[in-house]
Amino acid sequence: MKALTTLLVANRGEIAVRVMRTAKAMGMKTVAVYSEADANAQHVREADQSVCIGPAPVTESYLQVDAILDAAAQTGADCIHPGYGFLSENQAFASECEARGIEFIGPPNAAIEVMGDKARAKRAMIEAGVPCVPGYQGDDQSVETLVAEATQMGMPVMVKAAAGGGGRGMRLVNDASELESAIDLAQSEAQNAFGSSELIIEKAVMRPRHVEIQVFADKAGNTVYLGERDCSIQRRHQKVVEEAPCPVMTPELREAMGQAAVDAAKAVDYVGAGTVEFLLDEAGEFYFLEMNTRLQVEHPVTEMVTGYDLVEWQIRVARGEALPAEQDDIELFGHAIEVRLYAEDPAAGFLPSTGQIKLFTQPQGEGVRVDAGVETGDEVTPFYDAMVAKIITYGETREDARMKMRSALQKTALFGPENNRDFLIDVMDKDEFIRGDATTAFIGDNYGEAFSPRAIDSSDLAVAAATQHVVAMETHHSQAASVNEELLDWVSMGRVTDTKCYEANGVPQEVTLIPLTIGEYEVSVGDKTHHVTVSEMGENDLSAEVDGLMQRYHYVSEAPASLYLASSDRSALLADSTRIPPEAEDAAGGGTIAAPMHGQLLSIDVETGARVSKGQRIAVLEAMKMQHELTAPGDGTVVDIAAVAGKQIGAGDLIMVLELEGLESEE
Repeated sequence: MKALTTLLVANRGEIAVRVMRTAKAMGMKTVAVYSEADANAQHVREADQSVCIGPAPVTESYLQVDAILDAAAQTGADCIHPGYGFLSENQAFASECEARGIEFIGPPNAAIEVMGDKARAKRAMIEAGVPCVPGYQGDDQSVETLVAEATQMGMPVMVKAAAGGGGRGMRLVNDASELESAIDLAQSEAQNAFGSSELIIEKAVMRPRHVEIQVFADKAGNTVYLGERDCSIQRRHQKVVEEAPCPVMTPELREAMGQAAVDAAKAVDYVGAGTVEFLLDEAGEFYFLEMNTRLQVEHPVTEMVTGYDLVEWQIRVARGEALPAEQDDIELFGHAIEVRLYAEDPAAGFLPSTGQIKLFTQPQGEGVRVDAGVETGDEVTPFYDAMVAKIITYGETREDARMKMRSALQKTALFGPENNRDFLIDVMDKDEFIRGDATTAFIGDNYGEAFSPRAIDSSDLAVAAATQHVVAMETHHSQAASVNEELLDWVSMGRVTDTKCYEANGVPQEVTLIPLTIGEYEVSVGDKTHHVTVSEMGENDLSAEVDGLMQRYHYVSEAPASLYLASSDRSALLADSTRIPPEAEDAAGGGTIAAPMHGQLLSIDVETGARVSKGQRIAVLEAMKMQHELTAPGDGTVVDIAAVAGKQIGAGDLIMVLELEGLESEE
């Protein structure tokens, strides 16, 4: 058995933190690597030692093999855990670790090489007798050949990067006229994300379940499967909700899929943790999708229903130990659900969001687990994936786990970047999810391209006004000398009347607050009047009774104007316009094209003076490892181009100005 004492985690965020915690529990020293943008990140704070490996962009830091291996040499690390993403499935990195005598906590180079290339993997699986989706995985990568193969299959098809995963370099094509554009975008995205533009084409299996099998193998060739995970709820081919076991699984189907997954692993002499992903159609037929030669994001649900620590298993296997359990010993008990808390704006088509985290409250309780990579005060930057945390719940039944998840999300607050917390709560309440009937079409069917949160109602505004009033009153009281609390809310002419104006649901709303006694207010919002009592108020949480109904809230007040407020099912940022100086109006109106987020402007696809049509692609922005097409909001002409392709650009920065037809001049 090999002695391993110092573990370097070649990753960042929640997975780096999660791996370090198990390593520390096993008595190992931990080493973090970080980019300049992550100098004060949580994974750096948690590590025993840390080394900076370069600037913020991943190509200059987390994908720099030599810099990471130099950090290992500097700190005496004898093993490296790659986490997921970045270099986790990079055969060259694993080879370099081996060459330098460092244990790579992952499978052998040959397995990574085969399974890391979707084309080679599919050919290997066909040879091993594993059921596969019909498609093209040939060497000829010319656009003409790819288009021809896809056309011959018939629409719809999936265009997929042969290397990597996580939904990058993947496009669903429903119409043959969209093929060339989809291939172009997929190749570009795959090249930027994985360093390879190779694609495969597959016949699209519509409305399937995405079911994956967790496999594990030791160096002696013993291979087992640890049940399945249902990862069907996805948007843009990125998983959002995962659960174990799959709601429609039968013992017979589990055994068949488990054996197919073991066969797939044995076909490439696999070692360590791996996941074999399948599409499961409505008839109960399953097809090999890909194998991820690493630990999966959603591994916690498997840990919850088996009782095993999969990172501990990885380290033990790397040391040369036998698997901690044989197939007959592995049982599944209870049910677990995981959701991914993303810094994104569901109301704006789930676009990634960035910024400082003003408050992050993590739910606690029996059967609740949070794997997070951030804390209050940290920064979500545009350089990395939009996921900030995973929330996992466990129950004896699926309904127990669902109800615990619903409660956990209601107790969560993430203020600063836009995020999908309210969206996840809504998912938990959908009848289709409650029944366990969700397929990969779930988000499209239920939400389309965006999620519309519950409207901000008058009681929300009443609580917001009371909260801001109390915060301001207490601030003034703390700054005043020897003022009796009984005189709060009074001036020489009597009680203070506080008027605010919030923009709610796109409409200005005037709110008038009249103090009755300390902490008790009459609040008028339009033609509605509410009685609000603030009974308990902490630094970032409060209890307020509105018209006899008591509720807990999280809040962050940014004097003098802004308030973040979260109830059990609604998060909002409210600004009091009576305390905001007027801003200059947008001169170009609807013709202004601004960056919706921080990122790199990959291309500008029009020239000044060019005519554009509504929906036409005019630029491509890359942010958080995904490429986003910016399209013309209407027919018109390009008046001015203010940005430069190939450069980083900030959220809200002007890209170009269009003169749109049908918009009358105000001059």
